[in-house]
Amino acid sequence: MTRLKNLAVVVGLVCLSKFAFAKQSTITSAEGYACMNEDRTKRQTEELALSDAKKKAMEQVSVYLKSQLEAEASYLRAHGVSKDFESLRQMIEAMSSGDVRIIEQEGRWDNDPPKVGDCYRVRIKAEVTPDEEAMKKKGMDEALDNPAGPLKIKVWTEKGEYKKEEKVKIFLKGNKPFYARILYKQADGTLVQILPNPYRKDNYFQGGIVYEVPSGPDRFDLVITPPFGEEEVIVYASTSELGNIQTEEAGAVYKVKTDIDSASTMTRGIKLQEKGSTQAGEFVEERVEIKAKR
Repeated sequence: MTRLKNLAVVVGLVCLSKFAFAKQSTITSAEGYACMNEDRTKRQTEELALSDAKKKAMEQVSVYLKSQLEAEASYLRAHGVSKDFESLRQMIEAMSSGDVRIIEQEGRWDNDPPKVGDCYRVRIKAEVTPDEEAMKKKGMDEALDNPAGPLKIKVWTEKGEYKKEEKVKIFLKGNKPFYARILYKQADGTLVQILPNPYRKDNYFQGGIVYEVPSGPDRFDLVITPPFGEEEVIVYASTSELGNIQTEEAGAVYKVKTDIDSASTMTRGIKLQEKGSTQAGEFVEERVEIKAKR
């Protein structure tokens, strides 16, 4: 990594200070099954089982988000806040009726090769993503501060433009506890993970608190330097532990060995832990396009 000098990460950076609408989703695990008969081929049976699993994933997300709505309503009432709960209900519907993307999948037949009467069972880890335009119309692009609502993450800097040799601080805040990974995409396409890093392993943050990066045990600075151009700060956050990505140590930070799409998918492989009858993890991806100035 050519920009690493004496434990200082040198990057070109101008961040939009205005909070942008974040891509939100919910990740869950589900199982589906179907049995083969004389009118249904092996492939058709597998597709039917997969469809069943996706349907159950959507249903689980709906149950989870409705519980979040009830918690939010209770929180707001307890604090004497009047709120249009019909609008909140519509937001939950928008969040739980979007597209289902399969992150991981594993299936098995009762017998191999299968015969008529055998069943195929498939387990998936799926991401349910709502329609962003519908979410905006229903107010989900507004910053929420109460910890009972859906996970919201704000990312910003001290100002909107930085010049050569200036140092930059990235700030982030969530409305409730969350895990986060911060990547920096350089103009040449190189991906660097600045949090967690070799000196700051902890990536769990409390809600309602403003955190800054770099700070504390971090041993690097974000400094404006050539080459100038379009770059990006990418923040992945979730209420559950994030999945691992392939990295290698590069001084005070990690260089990401996979491309951005793979890193995004691997991060979404969050570690779901059983809590009651529904497993789900809220997920937010915040991307801020940035530009370096001379």
